[in-house]
Order: sequence, then C-alpha cells, then structure tokens
Amino acid sequence: MKITFLGGGNMATALIGGMIERGFEAAAIQVVELGAAAREALVQRFGVRAIEAADDAAIACEVLVLAVKPQQLKAALAPLAGRLQQQLVISIAAGLRLDALGRWLGSAGAPYTRLVRCMPNTPALIGAGVTGLYAHPAVDAAGREAAERILAAVGSTVWADSEAQMDAVTAISGSGPAYVFHFIEALEAAGRALGFDEAAARRLAIDTALGAAKLAASAEDSPALLRQKVTSKGGTTEAALASLAAAGWHDALIEAVRAAAARGRALGDELGKD
Repeated sequence: MKITFLGGGNMATALIGGMIERGFEAAAIQVVELGAAAREALVQRFGVRAIEAADDAAIACEVLVLAVKPQQLKAALAPLAGRLQQQLVISIAAGLRLDALGRWLGSAGAPYTRLVRCMPNTPALIGAGVTGLYAHPAVDAAGREAAERILAAVGSTVWADSEAQMDAVTAISGSGPAYVFHFIEALEAAGRALGFDEAAARRLAIDTALGAAKLAASAEDSPALLRQKVTSKGGTTEAALASLAAAGWHDALIEAVRAAAARGRALGDELGKD
C-alpha cells in the first residue's frame, strides 16, 4: 500500500512510526512537508521519502493522509484539486467535514467522495490513543479497512454511525485527555494541601489515575460497578463522592462535553466555508 502524508507534524510522525512498527514499508511512505528541518528528521528517523511539494510520484498513491492544520488545509489542497483518481483520502484535520473536503478536492463541480474523517487524540503520540472514524458512503469495505489499519497503528479505533457524531468524538476523546489532566492536576493539588511535597503528590495522582484506567479497561464490570465496589457504606470514598455529587461534578462534566461538541460544530461551519 503506497501512502502519502500531506503534512509531517507530530501526529503524522506518530502514525508513521506506529505503522512501520506494525509492518508497513518505509519505502512505500511519502511525506509532503514544507519545513526543511521536519523533512530531514523524517528521512533520518524513518527512511521515508519527504518532499516540499506534491509531485506526480506523491500523488500516485493509494492512500492520502491529510495531516495539515485545519486552518491551512484548504490552501494545502488547492494544488491537488481535480488531480485525484481513486485514492482513499483520510483526514485527521479536526473539525473539517467531508463536504468541505470533497468540494476542495473535486473538479468541475463534482465533489471527491473517497473520504474518511478521523479524530485521533494526543495519547496517539505514545501509541495509546483512540481514534473515531467516519467514512463517506462512497468508501467501500476495503477502504474502511485500510483507514482502520492505518489509525490502529497509534491505538484503538471506534467507527461513528454518522458524521454528526464526530463532533461528539472530538468532545469526548479528542478533548478528553485535557479533562483527565485537569482531574490529575486537582488530585495533585489536594495531595499538596494535605502535606505531600509536589513530587509525591504528583506520583500519587498520576499512578492512581493510570491504575484505575487500566483496571477499568481490563475488568468485565462497568465503571459504575467498579465505583460501587470500592465505595464502602460510611467510608472515606463515600464521603468524597457525596461531596462531588453535592458540587454537581457529574452533571458539570457532561455539560462540559456538550459545550465542546457545540464548539466543534461551530468550528466545522467556520472552517468549511469557501
């Protein structure tokens, strides 16, 4: 499978590294990247072909991965408009919808349709991400399988039933690491307030979050049941959870995710304008 990346930033680098570890051939991967230093780093690290502008060899691929910042993608796609044939186009640009990508890549008023929209999150940088995907109806099973294989190189994958759900994916898993970091930050602050130094408080907070997440991932029980099992009647955990409930923590988090999803929809409207 010949794959060309448009953009060679952090997420593209993570994907390329994960793919090569999983058996993709470096010789079959090309990267179009404006930055000379970034191109040199990609060549030295992975042995891929890295070029400043898309040439015929770069376009003659089976899969084109759009890894450019959303605000720059329209201009980056302009030289490719009308030049694609049956390449599968995978976009990891947050917020941009398939109809906008199809217009920008199409020709003579006919939109390009072999498109898959993806939303990886930052833990993908260490191979522990989760990616939401949505494919245009024109993409066949082989195309969906190819997209999943590429994104699975940096973590797990979840298919959305509709493109509208991609805003929810962005709000839950795309922005989600920040919620977890914020929780760890607060738990660390509590540890310091109770007398631990910064290093000890941080270790307690991070390892607690990490261990709980691993337990939730490996257990057959739901997170709700796991919570119940660790909450003894009249105990310390019950007191803490009662305090969180009184502060409206549960509903506040749900509303925060709703706000993120709404902002994602608004950004899609803004970014997709012609």
